[in-house]
Amino acid sequence: KWSFEELGSLSRKAANVLSGACGLQRGDRVIAVLPRVPEWWLLNVACMRTGIVLIPGTSQLTAKDISYRLQASKAKCIITSDTLAPAVESVLPDSQLLKSKLIVGQGSRAGWLNLRELL
Repeated sequence: KWSFEELGSLSRKAANVLSGACGLQRGDRVIAVLPRVPEWWLLNVACMRTGIVLIPGTSQLTAKDISYRLQASKAKCIITSDTLAPAVESVLPDSQLLKSKLIVGQGSRAGWLNLRELL
């Protein structure tokens, strides 16, 4: 649970992560493939603050679905949980525009930024 004050503070920090560590700018697209976690709301507000376009995806997307969304949207960043990262990683070589990969959770993976550590 977060209060509105905490959500405001954390969303400012998350906005800095998106524009700083992830290198995103206003108008860039981000795909979020996340289960029902509080960080989804945090990233949603952070994207609104920075003008980044959030493309939501559920944890039920297949590799084919994720690949299609990456190509069609020309997303520069993908955000997912540590448990869904292996499925997402299988389609990443097909995406040339992807700048950064952000993981939500306590786990870490090579080549991925961790949101909790960056906050």
